Amino acid sequence: MLSSTPSTPRYSDVGQQKFGGVTYTPMGLANFVAQQILRLAHLPKGGKIRILDPAVGDGALLDALINHFPAATWARLEIIGYDTDPTAILAATQRFQQFFPNLSVRLEQKNFLEHILNLKGYGDLFSACEIQERFHIVIANPPYVRTQIMGAQQAQQIAQRFGLTGRVDLYYPFLLGISEVLEVNGVAGVITSNRFMTTKSGQSVRRELLSRFRISQVWDFGDTKLFDAAVLPSVLLAYGVSDTRHPHTEGIAYSSIYETDAPATIIASDAIAALSADDDTVVATRDGRHFRVRHGDLNNGSDAEGVWRVATQSTDKWLATVKANTWNTFRRIGKIRVGVKSTADKVFIRSDWNDLPEGRPELLRPLITRHNARRFKADIPSKTKHIKEILYPHEATNAGRSAVDLSRYPKAAHYLERHRDALEARTYVIEAGRKWYELWVPQDPAAWSLPKLVFPDIADKPIFWIDMDGGIVNGECYWLRCENEPEQDLLWLALAVANSSFIEAFYDHRFNNKLYAGRRRFITQYVELFPLPNPAREETMTIVAMTKEIYAKLPSDEANRLADELDKMVWRVFGLLREEVSG
Repeated sequence: MLSSTPSTPRYSDVGQQKFGGVTYTPMGLANFVAQQILRLAHLPKGGKIRILDPAVGDGALLDALINHFPAATWARLEIIGYDTDPTAILAATQRFQQFFPNLSVRLEQKNFLEHILNLKGYGDLFSACEIQERFHIVIANPPYVRTQIMGAQQAQQIAQRFGLTGRVDLYYPFLLGISEVLEVNGVAGVITSNRFMTTKSGQSVRRELLSRFRISQVWDFGDTKLFDAAVLPSVLLAYGVSDTRHPHTEGIAYSSIYETDAPATIIASDAIAALSADDDTVVATRDGRHFRVRHGDLNNGSDAEGVWRVATQSTDKWLATVKANTWNTFRRIGKIRVGVKSTADKVFIRSDWNDLPEGRPELLRPLITRHNARRFKADIPSKTKHIKEILYPHEATNAGRSAVDLSRYPKAAHYLERHRDALEARTYVIEAGRKWYELWVPQDPAAWSLPKLVFPDIADKPIFWIDMDGGIVNGECYWLRCENEPEQDLLWLALAVANSSFIEAFYDHRFNNKLYAGRRRFITQYVELFPLPNPAREETMTIVAMTKEIYAKLPSDEANRLADELDKMVWRVFGLLREEVSG
């Protein structure tokens, strides 16, 4: 077995690397994937064993796979690798010539996605319809870059070919393209980002994966930091199928491993070795980190596009108890929106408006940022530079949202004119039929003056607060207002639930997705599914009243004491006792 090779970037400069979405495979993970593939593979008893790596890079995956084959089969291996980078092809070629000089290895500078499009005549008018003999094994670590970076034309072709909608990452069509070249009952082992399993943009690829493959097992490697890059990896092990009309959802094993602060009961050499531990075991690795290992079945809520999570008897029982005590979800209150996006923050957002020579312009509004984050009630940042205002050139009219008439605001008009060149450089604003001085995403001007629930999109603990002061929410936070006037108390009820340790446990049971260092993503597709107890229950009314009292008394020791009591009440209203929740 070869020793680990350095993670050499496929491109010599960072811009190129970002374009290609390149993240080379560590040898330990390459060996893991190779072992899992051969554990499952039913190889032909005679003739060639055809193997493909559609994004071969430096050849680490094929290297590991070859070394796990019995040497007696090497003469039967027919290995093909594609990559768009000639430097990578050269490096992989040298590798195989040195270590496997007698093997049949063919490496080509080729775009796998273009190849797939051409297989069935989906390429351009001058592309010949290629013919592809299918493969018994496909092993891959496809690039992760979004198709917006690749270019609109190819992105559109890919989306149409594979039935993908919304924002598409490059590895989505790579995954589905593999289904076009994999033998029925052939085995694919693919390393991907874990994002597709839980994000809204991954809905269509989750649906297609379950139809185009018979998935055997999924491993979510979470925040194990197996890669140098900021990638949270997963591994899919799947069979090729002949019938792609129906989802294949039965019997999919699912394992996850995420860092935790909980005490460990066993020790493993590394995160990959830790996966052999039993379900719900906390494992210490030699580098001092602790990981919680979960093993169960893949559950998507019986929805082909549903979020993937690990289901065990204990988690299913826990969630069943919550469901039995759930009246509705946060979605009932209203639509969760992201904050405003100017795409020219240096112009629109400042903390030094009072220092401008011409004085403060009109149209300034307080800006709510992550620096205001505090549970229940916004905090005033300690640093002046974090107390910001936004020049907000939008208003609500009878016809809906509109850009303001700058002639009514001479100081603001003068200020914006000074920055006109920078603002007009945002050509996409003008091409969308908008005024040159508008924000790109202004949201609803009429809603800012109303009470709203605000929260940052990434945090290790939930931080939700009510804004009653008419602030405008910046794009690093999300916000929610109650769209039904008689139900305003639901906003306070949501505030209590969202700030509880119960919601941490619910998030981890229901979504099972964290970033590095235990941080959670509080984004629309998760928060809109947070549960609400029946507002007519006496316990719920008490929760609402106590939440308002905490808001009124912050900051104080009394507010902190009440918040702890409120936390226990939230657990009880969902039929549970408070647990110790750790990262």
